Amino acid sequence: MKILNLYSGIGGNRKLWGDEHEITAVETDNERAKVYKSFFPEDNVIVADAHSYLLDNFNNFDFIWSSPPCPSHSRINFAKTRRLDYPDVKLFQEIILLDNWFKGKFVVENVISYYEPFMPRLIKEVDRHFFWSNFRIGKFQPTQKAQIRMQGKRLCVDRFSEIFGFDLSGFDLKNKRQALRNCVHPETGKYILDCALGIIEKQNTKQVDIFDFIK
Repeated sequence: MKILNLYSGIGGNRKLWGDEHEITAVETDNERAKVYKSFFPEDNVIVADAHSYLLDNFNNFDFIWSSPPCPSHSRINFAKTRRLDYPDVKLFQEIILLDNWFKGKFVVENVISYYEPFMPRLIKEVDRHFFWSNFRIGKFQPTQKAQIRMQGKRLCVDRFSEIFGFDLSGFDLKNKRQALRNCVHPETGKYILDCALGIIEKQNTKQVDIFDFIK
């Protein structure tokens, strides 16, 4: 399967996808792209504007994951700053484009917004994030991510590295903590890809069949 991973960062969502797929990652920050490539050398990593790349290339892929910038949509950021600003419309543009024109499976990830969510018919809330998709996503919560919030304190780089499974000690990367914070938890990334592939739905169907047989 040909996968497009947009705004890939250092690859949190991609970490548990394995190497059986043909994956193209697009990241605007050159240093983060280098880190991604070091972790996933088999992937085709492109340093470019992900938003423009999507418009020009979306029909070349079977599955698309997009994680546009989130600060202008964040309810936490809005509560802290109370600064009047326009939400970044790239998020909405990509959802509309994919929903109307893309023939494969897609998911667009972002934070839970401070305003009424856009196109709610496509949304599933997972791990306190919104996921717009054209396939069914069930309930899921990675255990370690829940522990982060229970601690209720600012976590250090080492703790984030432990939680997400990325050792950045050998990289000259600006703001390592932010790079890690921007990651989608690898377990969430794998769960959603499995949903897109129909693996989760098949597993659930088997469980129902077994239950019915026992009854």
